Amino acid sequence: MVGDPTSPTTFNRVQTKLFLILALAGYVFAKNEHYIGWKSYFVGPPIKEHVKTLVILGEKMDLDYLSPPHPEREAIVLVPPRKQLEFIKTLKNFTIKYRSHAENVKATLDRDDERIRNWTNIISRNGGAVTPYNSYLCLDAIYGYMHHISMRHKKTVTMVTAGHSFEGRPLKYLKISTTNFHKKSKNIIFVDAAIHAREWIAPPVVTWIIHKLTDDVTEPNMLNDFDWILMPVVNPDGYEFSFSEKRLWRKTRSTNTDPQSFRCPGVDGNRNFDFAWGATGSSSNPCSDTYRGNRAFSEVETRTVRDILNTYSYRIYMYISMHSFGSMILYPWGHNSSDSKYSFNLHLASSAMVKAIRNASLPHFPDYVNGNSGKTMFYTAGGAADDYAHNLGIPYSYTFELPGLSGGMHGFELHPMHIKQVCKETWIGLVAGITKATKLTEKDRS
Repeated sequence: MVGDPTSPTTFNRVQTKLFLILALAGYVFAKNEHYIGWKSYFVGPPIKEHVKTLVILGEKMDLDYLSPPHPEREAIVLVPPRKQLEFIKTLKNFTIKYRSHAENVKATLDRDDERIRNWTNIISRNGGAVTPYNSYLCLDAIYGYMHHISMRHKKTVTMVTAGHSFEGRPLKYLKISTTNFHKKSKNIIFVDAAIHAREWIAPPVVTWIIHKLTDDVTEPNMLNDFDWILMPVVNPDGYEFSFSEKRLWRKTRSTNTDPQSFRCPGVDGNRNFDFAWGATGSSSNPCSDTYRGNRAFSEVETRTVRDILNTYSYRIYMYISMHSFGSMILYPWGHNSSDSKYSFNLHLASSAMVKAIRNASLPHFPDYVNGNSGKTMFYTAGGAADDYAHNLGIPYSYTFELPGLSGGMHGFELHPMHIKQVCKETWIGLVAGITKATKLTEKDRS
């Protein structure tokens, strides 16, 4: 007798085989040659005065901060061979502490790739299910999971293809609702991830949220009281490129924003939104990792997020953009460090998230901090998604910087054994934050 293809047992068996094939395919052609001769450094933790110096240094030398400068923790900066002597000399001139993070970035990335391959094989050999929330999977595997969920939960889940990326990949998200999005009084929670391609830990968190709202509903009020929009990969072109060609790629892959774009493709999606666009914290140089584009919303990927936000702005209660890494929950305004009129409630709700995550976290994970984006990070950036959403009137708008560890390149590529832990604790924090925000809203109305 042929098994029911929608049953959990059959689904997990087929899912594991499919995801294993797709996951391994994503690594067959992985290239890290670009990083030959590159090094990365721990810097600091700097005093407050040095944070601004490091930010300016990063902009002047076009350095890549894997983890940003902060007075309470070390930054991690990636430095190409031609800039290493100047970088070290500048740090010494300002008496800024530093130490080696990875002497050979390429070798470190190669080892991390092997670790991920081995992890996927271990799950399969032990009869476990390879899922997007316990492994780093390629785009097709994530979309395959979303499709299966939409087929298995037809009454509550709708899969939407909003358009196509610059290179023609579909831009997909799920709408999850017990009322088919028809109840206008029902608030929406919108969560997206991977607007920055290399932040691989972010899509698993969003797929775990999908899992908790479909296959493993332990907080039914989250499903019954809210509608959800969940987009695990905002930047599919960059995400796939980070699997196949250049692991630490950050931007989109467009080549139509500047004459130099064919040599230096892509735009930083989180500097491309039309709020304080180009004001600060971004670059007009197409070869920079923080290139903002030649105009706001030059990228189809950011226009897709914009259209969701604009369409449902009157109902979206909370918007969260998942990033990595740094163990931070940040809120507007990030373009000028000023306080939003909602800052008190934004802080209280994010504090509830931080407390819940700390209680659920592993001892060796860094503690989360929360606060105004500009004040917490000690630098400002215009054109960011959370500021844009908040300016639309969405009261709770956050950027999550998910946790990273210091071994290997373990900010963007946490050991796979930690993926599910990050997913679980983030969901716990999200539930606590939504619950707190709801109570604050009820109090404000009374």
